[in-house]
Amino acid sequence: MGSGVGREKLRGNTVTQVTRAIVQRCVAAALGVLVLVGLGAAAAGAAEPENADLDVVKVRQNFYMIVGDGENIGVQVGNDGVVLTNAGTQAGAQGLIAAVRKISPLPIRYVIDTSADADVVGGNAPVAAAGVTLFNPPKGPGAEIYARANVIERLANTDGYPTKGWPTDTYIENSGTLYLNDEPVIVSHAPAADSDSFVLFRRSDVVMAGDVLDMEHFPYINVADGGSIDGEIAALNELLQLAVPPSPLIYEYNGTYVVPSHGRVVDQWEVVDYRDMLVIIRDTIADMKRRHMSLEQVQAADPAKAYEPRYGSTSGAWTTNSFVQTIYNGLGSAKKK
Repeated sequence: MGSGVGREKLRGNTVTQVTRAIVQRCVAAALGVLVLVGLGAAAAGAAEPENADLDVVKVRQNFYMIVGDGENIGVQVGNDGVVLTNAGTQAGAQGLIAAVRKISPLPIRYVIDTSADADVVGGNAPVAAAGVTLFNPPKGPGAEIYARANVIERLANTDGYPTKGWPTDTYIENSGTLYLNDEPVIVSHAPAADSDSFVLFRRSDVVMAGDVLDMEHFPYINVADGGSIDGEIAALNELLQLAVPPSPLIYEYNGTYVVPSHGRVVDQWEVVDYRDMLVIIRDTIADMKRRHMSLEQVQAADPAKAYEPRYGSTSGAWTTNSFVQTIYNGLGSAKKK
C-alpha cells in the first residue's frame, strides 16, 4: 500500500482506522518537512555575509562574484585556496573578508588588481593581510598582490596609500600567467590605460573586464593614465578576443561570462553591443567636429542620447557631458594605447 501500513494490520482495521493512520503519517511527514525547511532557513541565514550590503552571485562551479564593495569582485575557489580579483574599498574590507570566508574556509592566496583605482585597490592591505601566501605557509606574509607594474607607480604617487597595499608581484609586458586551483589564470594588459588589466580564468571561462566594461555607465576615460576613446574601443576588441560567444545549439554551454566593473554578468554578444555603441558615438562626434561644430554645439546635439537612459548621468563626477567632452577633445590628438 502507498501508505506503508502493513497488510496484516489492515485486515483488522476499519476504514476509519486506516484513514486515521494515513492522516497521522501525512501529518508527521509534513512536520518533518517543516522542520527541515526551518533548519534550511536557519542555515541560509547563517551563510549570509556579515555585510548585508554585499551580494554573492555564483557564476560558475568554482567562481563567484561579490557585488556592493567598489568594483565587482571575482572569487575563484579550489584546493589551493581563494583567488580574488579586486579588493574593494578600504572601508568595506572587513565585510569583504567575511563574505569570502562564507564562500570558502581556505586562505586567500592572491589578490589580482584590474587597475589602480581606489574602489579596486582600497582594500589591498587588509584583505591581503587576512590571507596566506602559497610560497611561505603557514606563518609567512599575507596573500600575494598581483597587478601590472604600472599600478605600483600609481599607488606610490597616491597620498596616504599604505605600502602594504602595493603589489608584491607584477607583470611588465603584455601579460602574466598564474596557475591556481587547477586552472590557468591569464592577466593581460587592457590597452585603454597603462595600469588596466583583464583577468581570464580559462577553465572557468570567466573574464574580469575591469573598467573597460561598465554595464551601468559610459566608460570612464582616464586621460591622465593614457586613456582615449580609441584606446577604449581597442581594449574592447581585445576583450572580444578572449570571450567566446554562446552557442545557439548547445544549451548547456553559455559561452564566456564577462564580469564588468559594475553591473550584471554579460556574454560576448553584449560586449559587442557595448563596443558598437562607443564606435557609433565616437564617429558621430567626429563627424560633427569635421563640420566645425563647437563642443557646446555637439553637447547640445546630444550624440549619446539613444544610450543615455541606460548608461548616462546628469550628476556626479562622470556625466554624459563629461564623456562627450572627453571624446571631442581627444579626437585627432588622442594617443592610442
